[in-house]
Amino acid sequence: MKKLYEKNEQTFAIVWIVIYCVLQSLAYPLNEKIGIEYSANAIFCILQTIILVIFIRKNNLQKQYGLCKSPVPACRFLYYVPLFILATGNLWNGIAVNYSLSEAVCRIACMLCVGFLEEVIFRGFLFVAIAKDNVKSAIIISSVTFGVGHLINLFNGSGMDLVNNLCQIFFAIAVGFLFVTIFYRGGSLFPCIIVHSAINTLSTFADKEDITMEKHLVHLFVLIFITVAYNLILARMLPKNQWESIKDTRDK
Repeated sequence: MKKLYEKNEQTFAIVWIVIYCVLQSLAYPLNEKIGIEYSANAIFCILQTIILVIFIRKNNLQKQYGLCKSPVPACRFLYYVPLFILATGNLWNGIAVNYSLSEAVCRIACMLCVGFLEEVIFRGFLFVAIAKDNVKSAIIISSVTFGVGHLINLFNGSGMDLVNNLCQIFFAIAVGFLFVTIFYRGGSLFPCIIVHSAINTLSTFADKEDITMEKHLVHLFVLIFITVAYNLILARMLPKNQWESIKDTRDK
């Protein structure tokens, strides 16, 4: 793994994206055999998380990939209040018990790890690898790839329909741009990991009853509006190259 990383970081990022997508796709039929929803997903995600944490720590890559405290004061981020609002979006229609205890535990474990894995892979590995040559391209590619990557949910056995999948993609692209701004301009990936994990995890308890398509679209529009507005505000308030400053300090 280290040899591939040292040879070509972009290829390394792509390989991890492919591995992640393939394992999550294989997990759904395995869940049916095990008899517990998200059990195989949780196992694969936990194993991948452990491997990535060991790799990053062993090679002292924490600062390069934002696994450190942001040097930018919280007030410059508006104390992350918009992120807390986004994190609770899945509960706006109410709270419900959608899974058995074992299924809920597996889903929560899976969703917590997904937040870490997707942020490190897309905002970390992929963005950083491309940003060394072109930051603008890195922002666009990492954000759009992250969003469009959710298209796999149509084919991996998750049961998601086309309309909900398209909504998920649009929201994920908007969130992708916001999170890459937080990382690039703020120097830390931790806020992105925490909020991403919270969004996913709280979906476990979302009340999906009596949600019309119109209500769902309004909900999506509000979330995207908050995401885009917060991104624009941060683009004006945060330092322009905090990640590059951290990277340069590490390289010296």
